Amino acid sequence: MKLSQVVSEIRGASLEFIVFVCGAVVMILELVGTRILAPYLGTSIFVWTSLIGIILGSLSLGYWWGGKIADKHPNFRTFSQIILLSALACGLIIVIKGSVLGFAGKIGDLRLGAVFSATILFAPASVLLGMISPFAVRLKMHNLGTSGATVGQLYAISTIGSIFGTFLAGFYLLSLVGNTNIVVGLALALCLLSFLAYRAQFKAKIAVLMLVFIQLFTIQMENRVMLAKGVVDIDTEYSRVMVAHSKYHGQPATLLITNPSEIQSGSYPDRPNELVFEYTKYYTLDKYLFPDFKSALMIGGGAYSYPKYFLANYPDKTLDVVEIDPMFTELAKQYFGFVENKNIGIYHEDGRTFLARNDKKYDIVYVDAFHSSYSIPFHLTTREAVGEIYRSLSTNGAAIINTISAIEGEKGKFFRAEFNTYKSVFPYVYALPVSNSKDGKNMQNIVIVAMKNAKIADPTDADNQTKYMLSHVWQNPVPNDVPILTDEFAPVDQYIMELL
Repeated sequence: MKLSQVVSEIRGASLEFIVFVCGAVVMILELVGTRILAPYLGTSIFVWTSLIGIILGSLSLGYWWGGKIADKHPNFRTFSQIILLSALACGLIIVIKGSVLGFAGKIGDLRLGAVFSATILFAPASVLLGMISPFAVRLKMHNLGTSGATVGQLYAISTIGSIFGTFLAGFYLLSLVGNTNIVVGLALALCLLSFLAYRAQFKAKIAVLMLVFIQLFTIQMENRVMLAKGVVDIDTEYSRVMVAHSKYHGQPATLLITNPSEIQSGSYPDRPNELVFEYTKYYTLDKYLFPDFKSALMIGGGAYSYPKYFLANYPDKTLDVVEIDPMFTELAKQYFGFVENKNIGIYHEDGRTFLARNDKKYDIVYVDAFHSSYSIPFHLTTREAVGEIYRSLSTNGAAIINTISAIEGEKGKFFRAEFNTYKSVFPYVYALPVSNSKDGKNMQNIVIVAMKNAKIADPTDADNQTKYMLSHVWQNPVPNDVPILTDEFAPVDQYIMELL
């Protein structure tokens, strides 16, 4: 075999490997993109739609543009330059993401904010990655008689790479490696691929590699600065969260933060069993709604604020907690003073799947599964889910549900849909606005109380705190002007967008 043929065979194998890896990079970038956007924009269907749409559009542009350039400059040098630029574009994501997402979070329309962020952050890298497959086809094309097979082979390899990247990111990388580290790793991998594609232009490639390593160093320094400020940044299997040792209403507190504008949960280090946030105190209505209750279920553990209170104040009762994210349970133990005991059962699974298979009867069910006001799991809001809660309650059981919404006007659509969904299942349903019982226009925590077989009793004999909370019962009629939520039709994301 001639030397030229050997070189051709080696380059052909390199092309296939490059196409495979770049296919994987595309899907890893798309999946990690949801984690990058989530703390600022949530994980609603609008965010997913924007990210998928922008990346698909960018890839399409890359396919077209890559084919045109390949026809004009069918050489490995240009091919290598494109891969190197894609590495640079990936690295740029880390540099500008804070500024871009900070601006996007201020855009009034969530859809526009998501499209803007996805375009600025992920379109450049996606366009360049899209150019690689058609360019590789052109470089590998030696015989028009086998052109169809060549195209099919390389695009099949790219697709297999995408499948590999999907499983690698979804099953392992996102839960083991931080989002920033993943993107930097992708940039580093693409740098190495550019060396493989063309072994010259060392200065440019070394420069990009140096930028990647500088980014890694910067990330480590930022992490150290955050730790010094009492902030821990953690990527879990389901989300990105921060634990901050800060102050809340002037008191030292440990806070669980799921996006820069919202605190998900919190605890006072010197009083770990005390309830910090006002809406969580409404769960203490449990003993008033069902004075002799023995067992309870909580869907959504978070930092285990109420479970800690429950264990400290109800030593003769049992509580099961369903928390989808195991890391939240570990964070609650490590930072928020949660200690397990024999009276608590912990289940790490989706609340809806737990309800579906549950055959136990509880006297009280608490629901606090909202990741933030941006991210509400719609499948826990529907009539079918409410029916499962009803089925899981004992004869005189009651459910206490936290929601975030307005009551009246366009901003109150989600609340009215959810309230009337509960009314379609439970005979007695009440709304208790937490911040202002007379204000139906503005967003606030609204606690819904749903009871199976009794109305809320006269609070004359209740303690002062219970009387105060019951004084917040919404007295005006709640219009049934939006459809109830069902598994078939639950436009929760649309309602939340209007609310925000």
